[in-house]
Amino acid sequence: MNSRRAEFVIIVLLSSVFAAAQVPTPAHAIALEQAGKLPEAAQAWKAVTEHNPRDAGAFASLGIVLSKEQKYHEAAAAYRKALALNPKLPGVELNLGLAEFKQGHFRSASSALRAALAADPSSIQARTLLGLSYYGARQFVEATTYLEPVAKSDPANVELHRVLAQSCLWAKDYPCALEEFRRLLQQNPDSADAHILTGEAFDGLGKTPEAIAEFKAAAQASPREPNVHFGLGYLYWKSHQYEDAKRELEAELAVDPENAQALAYLGDIAMKANQPDDAVSFLRKSIHLKNDIRLASIDLGVILAQQKQYPAAVSALQHAVALDPTEPDAHYRLARVYQEMGRTAESQKEFARVRELRATEDKAGEELVRKMSSSPPALNATGTERPN
Repeated sequence: MNSRRAEFVIIVLLSSVFAAAQVPTPAHAIALEQAGKLPEAAQAWKAVTEHNPRDAGAFASLGIVLSKEQKYHEAAAAYRKALALNPKLPGVELNLGLAEFKQGHFRSASSALRAALAADPSSIQARTLLGLSYYGARQFVEATTYLEPVAKSDPANVELHRVLAQSCLWAKDYPCALEEFRRLLQQNPDSADAHILTGEAFDGLGKTPEAIAEFKAAAQASPREPNVHFGLGYLYWKSHQYEDAKRELEAELAVDPENAQALAYLGDIAMKANQPDDAVSFLRKSIHLKNDIRLASIDLGVILAQQKQYPAAVSALQHAVALDPTEPDAHYRLARVYQEMGRTAESQKEFARVRELRATEDKAGEELVRKMSSSPPALNATGTERPN
């Protein structure tokens, strides 16, 4: 009887020891991580958090391992749990911001990175990532604010200066953009891209001759660069140099036969030259490829009205109005067509809208940068987690 009891006690003790050995410790998880066994380390940290769900540091460490595995969604959840348990745990806001940033969740990243920078105002990484997150979120004024001091302290970082330059350009801070693009040109005078961007900055400053010079340099450096001939053609068109504009727009079509904007401006030039058949051909092709170019719809509406194709003209002009109801020109053209059709009430309504818009009109012309692209280049940025 005593031997059986002794045997039972030994079995219970061994079971307890074995069970205790199955509960991973932080030291065990760290050893697995240091050995490069990331899946095993993640499982170990998960077990630690399950054993002690109030251990904020364990959740933070789990987040780091998951980030190393590029499981950023799970990592962000672990970091948030750590912060819920201990909002003052060092480095976790920065790591959360980085995990969100790498998922392309730029607004969520910005929120975490603002907190990280408030906790450590000297953190270059937090400031840089915050600026890049604002850039990714298309908040270009804020991006410029955070990236400019970082870039100035790191003159050799070409990629950072390029993102700053784009931020300045899209924030309409053209002096800043021009300074940065000139820096890029000094480093690579034959860069067609840098010449194009410098030209866009000059255009934003209203310096069209200087912008033309930069686009000519870009076209010379890279004649088949997409959009370079369109940009140069648009600048000539803007300067009423229509023959030069036509030559460059045709050169763009030789590179890209489906450049809808080049077709639209060629249609406008043909209309101005009293070549309605050529104009309609260009304009219809442009609208077929891309139906949000206002110029193409207005010009097509004007020509159709001149040909007394009133219903089709109304349709084209109504589309132009829908694209931007704040511009008076399409309203005016539509009013004239309604007048020709005898639709007096609708005509008067459109004329009244024209008077209202012209009384408050203060819009500048659309910048070339927004004609050449609907958004700046995507981010190409990396970062590393801060260990706890």
